[in-house]
Amino acid sequence: MAKSKELVYKGHPLRRKDNLIYFGSMADKYIVMLQILDTKKVKDLDVATRVSVQLQLTDPDLKSRDRVIRKTEKDGLYPAMDVATVWLERALAEK
Repeated sequence: MAKSKELVYKGHPLRRKDNLIYFGSMADKYIVMLQILDTKKVKDLDVATRVSVQLQLTDPDLKSRDRVIRKTEKDGLYPAMDVATVWLERALAEK
């Protein structure tokens, strides 16, 4: 039986569901949620042009709006992933 491989970016798991990308592990205190807000066609491929980035707590007892620690919007997926990486690394490094 083939074992499925988890997608990892800079040491943290990356999961996608439709236009949402979750970066980080739910076992940690924080994750980053990236939401693709706009796309454009480049040849036959949809490319993200506007992405919402939110640093969130993973505490299931909090309301979804209370989980959000920081948020921003970026033009493109690469700038959004850069911000997500920095925010997640800094948040997880705090003690």
